[in-house]
Order: sequence, then C-alpha cells, then structure tokens
Amino acid sequence: MSDESPASPAASRRLGSRIAATVRWLHIYLSMFGFATILFFSATGITLNHPTWFGLDADHVDDVSGAIEREWLQSSAERAVDQLAIAEFLRSQHRLHGAVREFRVDEFECFVAFKGPGYAADAFIDRATGKYQLTVSQHGAVAVLNDLHKGRDSGRWWSLVIDLSAGLMALSAVTGLVLLFYLKRRRVAGLVTALVGTTAIIAAYVWLVP
Repeated sequence: MSDESPASPAASRRLGSRIAATVRWLHIYLSMFGFATILFFSATGITLNHPTWFGLDADHVDDVSGAIEREWLQSSAERAVDQLAIAEFLRSQHRLHGAVREFRVDEFECFVAFKGPGYAADAFIDRATGKYQLTVSQHGAVAVLNDLHKGRDSGRWWSLVIDLSAGLMALSAVTGLVLLFYLKRRRVAGLVTALVGTTAIIAAYVWLVP
C-alpha cells in the first residue's frame, strides 16, 4: 500500500500536470477549430471600420417594373391580400433572394421589402392596377461580409453561429490564461502583459472615445 496521500506534493504535481495537459489540449484545438472564425471576424472588423477603403459606397441598383394578378391584391371580409403569392411571384420573376422583412398594405398600394446581407429589394404595387415598381440594390462581397459580421438581415441561424463563435473565442482566451499559470517561467511576464493590454483598452475607451 502506498504511503502517498492524495494531498501529497507528488500527487498534487501529477494532478497539476494532468490539468495543464487538458487545458493545453483544449486551447490548441479550440484555437484551431475557431481559426477561420477568428480570422473572419478580425478581417471584417477592419472592413467595418474603413468601408470606403473597399469601394463599399458604390452600389449596383436595378429598377424594373411589371404587373401581378389583381385578385391577389383584393381584400374583403372573407379574405386578405395574398401576401405569400405576391412575395413568391416577385421572388421567382426577378430571382430575388433574402427574406421578406416587411409587407405593408394600405388602401392604395402594397409595399414588399426583401432583405439579405448586402442586398435589398423593395417593391411598390398599385392595388388598383396590379402594376409594380421594383428596386434591387446589391453591394459588393465585402459589404456582404460586413453584414454577416453584424448579423444584419442574415437570419436566426446565422445569429446562432455568431453566438457560438463568440463563445468559442472566449473559451480560447480563457484556456490560454489558465494555461499561463502552469508556465512558471512565463507566468509573471504573461500576466503583466495581459494587465497592460487590458489597461490599454480601458484607457483608449476613457480618453479617446468622445
């Protein structure tokens, strides 16, 4: 029977080594799994901060017109305006994409807005005649990436991807900090560096943000 108690120095060292190995494994593979995510949000942080560097002020706009079935636009006590038929007709007729973010009906016209990352399509439809005017605005690839960064008009599933990505980056940072405590030669220098970096970002907010 071993005389070594669970709290003995040797047992504590072995436990510390196992924890350090686990944390190192987590840090490495969390960082590698999230490599593309970290790179994406880092790069789009720059494009968001400097949109004019990438020609984002140049939009491609198309104006088209047409007509739809007038019966879809009629409403009565028994039935309402057929919003689904109208939206699907416009989508198929003009190859629109994005989700329908707004469908507004008044006495004289209907307004339908399709929205997606870097994309918008707005249709004004005359209820009396069925004629419509459609404006489609498309931005470049960088604008699409910027909207994905912000989660703008990208749907609830992409919003979940952003949440998971944020959690992944937070775990990567925390495991890196925990791992530092097991590196005796670099512990003090690493903690001082982290403190300086944290102080710098707080100071930038206090002194540089109007």
